[in-house]
Amino acid sequence: MAVLRQLLGPGPQPPSSVQPMPDYLSVQGLEKRFSSHGRAAFHNLTFSVEQGAFVALIGPSGCGKSTLLHIMAGLSEPSAGVVRLEGQPIHRPRPDMMFVFQQYTKSIFPWKTVLENVMLGVKYRADVPRKGLEELCLRHLDMVGLGRYRYYYPYQLSGGMQQRVAIARALARRPKILLMDEPFSALDAMMRVELQDLLLALWRDLGLTILFVTHDLDEALYLGQRVLMLSASPGTIAEDVTVPLAYPRRQIETRSDPVYLELRERLYRNMVAQVMAGRTDAA
Repeated sequence: MAVLRQLLGPGPQPPSSVQPMPDYLSVQGLEKRFSSHGRAAFHNLTFSVEQGAFVALIGPSGCGKSTLLHIMAGLSEPSAGVVRLEGQPIHRPRPDMMFVFQQYTKSIFPWKTVLENVMLGVKYRADVPRKGLEELCLRHLDMVGLGRYRYYYPYQLSGGMQQRVAIARALARRPKILLMDEPFSALDAMMRVELQDLLLALWRDLGLTILFVTHDLDEALYLGQRVLMLSASPGTIAEDVTVPLAYPRRQIETRSDPVYLELRERLYRNMVAQVMAGRTDAA
């Protein structure tokens, strides 16, 4: 395991040992156009994310949330502006940033077992025996509650369990940042609740920085320390809200808290206004 730590890096530190950097991940003047004469998905987008933060990103369909996440991950180039991690521009995918996609069925391989799928995340970065890789990956499968399913194939798992495989594979790379694009949107309500609480536990225990895109306002408020709302296209920051609700959060108690309900109404009204503005502009 010492060899793996040397090759893969130490990973993020638990929250108690982190001295947060306010501008750890920064977006400055970002713009994205898909053609030279086309309308911008977003324009002059500027914000920063503190190290160890959990930031939820919401907004109307078509405002550029997923596109923004792809640029932050180094999977796409902006038309203007820059994304920086610890002051360094991001131009390509980085090993310390991992992306968890919405369509888990397209991100894990059906002909490989659960363990083999997770091992794919690290096997080409560590020239060590298979046993060492298996130990590392099994530890992360245990984190998401799938250790006993290591030899199952994806078709033998529920949708929520398949998404856990994708999360375990991302965590096995020991990232500092998770970029998550509506990872729970295709799941049923109870599985979604279960994975929300699992994600909060992982964030707390591993000291991750998380950017989480969702269309679900309740999900954003329940998970996030902070909620960023993008306006209708071209997207800009319409709201930047700190969520003053203590952790650990609990599904029933948190969602019935008067502060939660007040914030929900405020953001819902703004979301409706953004949707209507987008329809007016498109008319």
